[in-house]
Amino acid sequence: MHDIKAIRDNPEAFEAAWSAKGRSGAAAEAIELDAILRKTLTELQNAQSERNDLSKRAGQAKGRKDEAEFARLMAEASELGRLIDGHRHVAVTDQIRLNELLAELPNIPAPEVPKGEDEAENVEVRRWGDPSKLPAGRLNSPKDHVDLGAALGGMDFEAAARMSGARFVVLKGQIARLERALGQFMLDLQTVQNGYTEVSPPLLVKDEALFGTGQLPKFAEDLFKTTVDHWLIPTAEVSLTNIVREQITDEAELPLRMTALTPSFRSEAGASGRDTRGMIRQHQFYKVELVSITTPDQSEAEHERMVQCAEAVLKALELPFRTMLLCTGDMGFGARKTYDLEVWLPSQNTYREISSCSNCGDFQARRMDARFKKAGEKGTHYVHTLNGSGLAVGRTLVAVLENYQDETGRITVPEVLVPYMGGVTHIGGEA
Repeated sequence: MHDIKAIRDNPEAFEAAWSAKGRSGAAAEAIELDAILRKTLTELQNAQSERNDLSKRAGQAKGRKDEAEFARLMAEASELGRLIDGHRHVAVTDQIRLNELLAELPNIPAPEVPKGEDEAENVEVRRWGDPSKLPAGRLNSPKDHVDLGAALGGMDFEAAARMSGARFVVLKGQIARLERALGQFMLDLQTVQNGYTEVSPPLLVKDEALFGTGQLPKFAEDLFKTTVDHWLIPTAEVSLTNIVREQITDEAELPLRMTALTPSFRSEAGASGRDTRGMIRQHQFYKVELVSITTPDQSEAEHERMVQCAEAVLKALELPFRTMLLCTGDMGFGARKTYDLEVWLPSQNTYREISSCSNCGDFQARRMDARFKKAGEKGTHYVHTLNGSGLAVGRTLVAVLENYQDETGRITVPEVLVPYMGGVTHIGGEA
């Protein structure tokens, strides 16, 4: 939720930022609704003041035993009471209209974020790894993960479709174990090496939690809702970030760094016709999420650190990737600044997103009323929240299968995963 006072004080900056995210005219609209609300509140306050004066004068008339004047003044006060009730009703309606608009407006991009309309204008920051040095790099026509998984008997989309419909998969045998190994490896790396605290959070949350992180009300169609007014989390970001909801944290405790390995559930309503083949875009998938809660002066450095923590997974798996700084038009609703990690997929001969790391500034904190307190100070300040994938397990599985395939379709298990695979070094051949 944005601060309407800040919008009134600097409308040009907000208008420029929202226009860059495709929401032109929003600042003027917010200021207009705010002016209507302020006018109603002024009328309400004036009517209340006038009624208080009438009540005082009626009391004086009563003291003089002037019953006629007392009755007249009380009648006026009663009429003002009805007017006040009307003003209150209008003020509530005006406030709701303003709040609804502010809740639907995206975060303000950081000054250094490149302006652009879509992913074509994202900026490559760095690149790591050489695809040609992996097993698949020696193949003329590397297979995609769907064909590899089917040939190995470990990936069944037809069985999943019979029970659940499209965009689901059944994993079996060593491929199922590889998925589990990836998730456990990522979790261990982030907790043991990078200092994140492991959390096992709820997978079902209420409206307020999704409003806090920005999925509601704007993106309800992208979510799955139960029949008992709970929602399935689209990412553990929702659960982890809401741990500080309506809390005041001591500055000395920040930054808080949390991670979780959970299923994620997404309707993919906006992705009709995209990535319909395979595991790239599924309704259900595992993901290791990273969340940091910081002070404002920590958040920029924490963002860079988080990106490095996500990159460390790909480096350990020796998967080539590139790091992209997203432009204004490609950033998410709640993000102030976002880096995407894109892993190399041989079958597509391109890089595909596998992690998104965002600094949300105080955008989510305002919606959740999450604050921190500095030692020796009376007031409180909004925290900054950051989130990132470290990584999406399903897409990482895809990248491992495709990059580590040989000409026979056998998969070499990345060295760091061998202990998690019980010593198995290959899938589709002898260990």
